[in-house]
Amino acid sequence: MSTTEKLKARFPDLNFVQPIQVEYHPRYKPFNVEFKPDHVMLPKGHVKEEGRRKILVDSVLDRDTKISLRDGLHVFADIFRPASSDETKVPAVICWSPYGKSSISIDNIWHRSGVPKDWTSGYETFEGLDPADWCRRGYAVVNVDARGCQFSEGTYFFWGEQEAEDIYDTIDFLSKQPWCNGSVCMGGNSYLAKAQVNFASKQSHHALKALAPWEGFNDIYRQLLRRGGFAMNNTFAARYQWAIAGKHEVEDMAKMVRTHPLFDDYWADKYDEVSKIDVPLYVLGSFNNPFHVQGSFDTFRRARSTKKWMRVHSSFEWYEMYEPKSNNDLQRFFDRYCKGIMNGWESDTPALRLSIYGVGSIPNVVERPETEFPLARQRLDTLYLDAANKTLHDSPRDSESSISHESHGLDSPSSDFIFKFRGYTEVAGYAKVRLWMSCKEKDDMDVVVQLRKVDSKGNLLAGLNFPAPVPESEAPEGETAKTYGPQGFLRASSSASRDEALSSPDGQEVFYRHDCEEKIAPGTIVPLDITLWPMGMVFAAGEGIMVRVAGHFLSEPTVEAMRPQTTDDENVGQHHIYTGGKYDSSLILPVVGINRV
Repeated sequence: MSTTEKLKARFPDLNFVQPIQVEYHPRYKPFNVEFKPDHVMLPKGHVKEEGRRKILVDSVLDRDTKISLRDGLHVFADIFRPASSDETKVPAVICWSPYGKSSISIDNIWHRSGVPKDWTSGYETFEGLDPADWCRRGYAVVNVDARGCQFSEGTYFFWGEQEAEDIYDTIDFLSKQPWCNGSVCMGGNSYLAKAQVNFASKQSHHALKALAPWEGFNDIYRQLLRRGGFAMNNTFAARYQWAIAGKHEVEDMAKMVRTHPLFDDYWADKYDEVSKIDVPLYVLGSFNNPFHVQGSFDTFRRARSTKKWMRVHSSFEWYEMYEPKSNNDLQRFFDRYCKGIMNGWESDTPALRLSIYGVGSIPNVVERPETEFPLARQRLDTLYLDAANKTLHDSPRDSESSISHESHGLDSPSSDFIFKFRGYTEVAGYAKVRLWMSCKEKDDMDVVVQLRKVDSKGNLLAGLNFPAPVPESEAPEGETAKTYGPQGFLRASSSASRDEALSSPDGQEVFYRHDCEEKIAPGTIVPLDITLWPMGMVFAAGEGIMVRVAGHFLSEPTVEAMRPQTTDDENVGQHHIYTGGKYDSSLILPVVGINRV
């Protein structure tokens, strides 16, 4: 029985949708994608279209190369390699993707995410390495259409064991090609990063020498689709699966989000136990991408590999993917482990390079060398909420007070609390809130918390994520363009699944299994402990931080096309927050510096 058959038998309620074939798909039709196996010479100086990056060395494109899988099906890849690899063998870099080998790109993103057009050749897969650049660097770039995507055969699953097996078979195939030196690595953003972590947490292959997951996730239940235990990004999930083109069938992820509300075996198959990863690892991370911040830090922290590095940048992942210095840095990493070049990578590269964001008002701290995350020198400062005047204080409030907000709907308000810093302050790590809350109208609450930077007058601040031709105020709202602030999520009934063994010893990182729930009698006041996603912010004297509490997602969508039309929350009525006296509602901040270094 094949893995696909086993998965269908194991989860009999799995549903599948019929994708649109690539030649008819509105997303791919403009690119005239066709199945055309061929061996094409790309001479030095060749340009795919005017304004693009030139091919920098004589190169070969083996288009729609067939790769056999263990169940008799096939996936197809475009393999770009330097022409000299017929004599001098090179490593292979896999960019594993459902997006099409070379069709959609960042061209439709506002200002191309700051990436000049001549930084990319047009041959790169979306969020993958550019072959024109990397063939020059002495690597083959292998853009693979995942199972069931484009012209690849079989049923498409969102990650899990099936995709891990397919990647294993692909690594095995590539490592034996006459042009390959026997070394294979993987690279890319987002899905391409998740594919790497998914594989290495479930499989291993002796030819895999290095991974570069440049911003991804490792737990799609907690980090993407059911954050805090309640449905999140429903619009994203539905549109994402219909964006996949193919001839077979696509897993109906949107349905499974609704029908599997608790973390169960279905979600466990897609969970990446990163403690099993033992290959050299170069993780990229940031504090501005809400899909990837938690997974990037978690992968770096828990991977078993003794050779692991993380760089937390201060721009956006698409900009970093093609920025020249970033690619030079990545080449040093790949050269060390895929070519065996003793180039000083291990001695010269800090374990962690940490950026902390000024969020538009003061300069960022950019890639400061550190050794761990959270930082060992962090000081956990407790600030207490005061509902009476919507502020926070560094000492408990004696008098009890409360505040409430309508909990349901995208336009429902938030309850906000502000604290002003007396002097320069750096905050980096995991913030946590404790909120005493109740709801008279329902036996549960979906709660979202966000931290935002404010100026001395209390106005919300945001920062641009990349070089742009306009100021932040004129840029479109969206988390690909702007930095807002970290969020945390919790369905109150999920408090019953709290796992102290998996929570941090200092209590700052609270882990919920989300495998059970315990409803709350309407009107009952309960404490909710919510860890926010990793953050890094720097504040000037007089600037402040705002705690926002609501019943819905508090930030902007990644891009306008993903803006939800209806709320994901299941709230009813007013949510009440209680502060002061016996209600120690508070924010605990990881302060790491009070002087600019």
